[in-house]
Amino acid sequence: MELDSRLLRYFVAVAEELSFSRAAQRLHISQPPLSFAIKQLEETLGTLLLTRNSRRVALTPAGSALYREALFLLQRNADVIKLIQRIDSGLHGQIRIGFVGSMLYRGLPDMLKQCKACYPDVEHVLLELNSAEQIELIERDGLDIGFIHANPVSAKIAGIDLLAEPFSICLPITHPLASKSSLALNELAADDFIFFARSVSPSYYETLLSMCLQAGFFPKVKNEARHWLSVASLVSQGMGVSIVPQSLARSGLSGIRFLAFEHEHRSVSRLIWSTSSNSPVKDNYIAIAKSVFKHQAPGKNDAGAKDATLLGLE
Repeated sequence: MELDSRLLRYFVAVAEELSFSRAAQRLHISQPPLSFAIKQLEETLGTLLLTRNSRRVALTPAGSALYREALFLLQRNADVIKLIQRIDSGLHGQIRIGFVGSMLYRGLPDMLKQCKACYPDVEHVLLELNSAEQIELIERDGLDIGFIHANPVSAKIAGIDLLAEPFSICLPITHPLASKSSLALNELAADDFIFFARSVSPSYYETLLSMCLQAGFFPKVKNEARHWLSVASLVSQGMGVSIVPQSLARSGLSGIRFLAFEHEHRSVSRLIWSTSSNSPVKDNYIAIAKSVFKHQAPGKNDAGAKDATLLGLE
């Protein structure tokens, strides 16, 4: 047995007004269709809901019970409609966000705060993953959006450049050159280097290598790490020196110094998402990311733009 919500609304109006004429006025219909609708509801249920005569209308016990349930059902129906509309508008739901650790110092927390303020009923599921892991998960619909370092991706993935920043030399605070305000990279030619792992991001590994080669030496790479924060942590433990994105200077790690040096390369951060799935929540978050990072995205003449072309989204 199915109860028509229209019939329930009509019944509730009569039950509250205890008058067919007043209920008809409230519903903005004439009285005969209202009387027919109540009769139809009683026939559907097989029970008398109202007693009426020329002087009064009253609820039967069954009618009183239906009135209470009808209020609940109508409210529940309204809540479901509202929920579906909010989901369709991206105001309610869940979003799975992947990020490389260095994004914590590149504006991601501020962006997420803004998203939460705009969409308080959207749940964030955050996963720290390297770029390759995020690309794989987005292709398999395991993530909605990802914040990665510039890396090649398939045609299934779209993306935008968020920001491009210079690199800094990263030294243990005990290093003989750590007290200088800036360095020439070739001053570290004899040092052991820590690089971002080639297996995780060949493009970053090649970028660091090319900077050293342009400075006139081949680096002695003694250690590799899968995350920039791990690279900086190894430096702080005296395991070598490195070249890292400038934003890591905001990481708060102790025992290290970040020094500027002359170079043309940039560390490009990107936002990526799948082209094969649609989500209003995802669309809303992409729009906020574009707004938050719009003043930091690399331009066509920026040195980091050559990394951005890897995704073919210029």
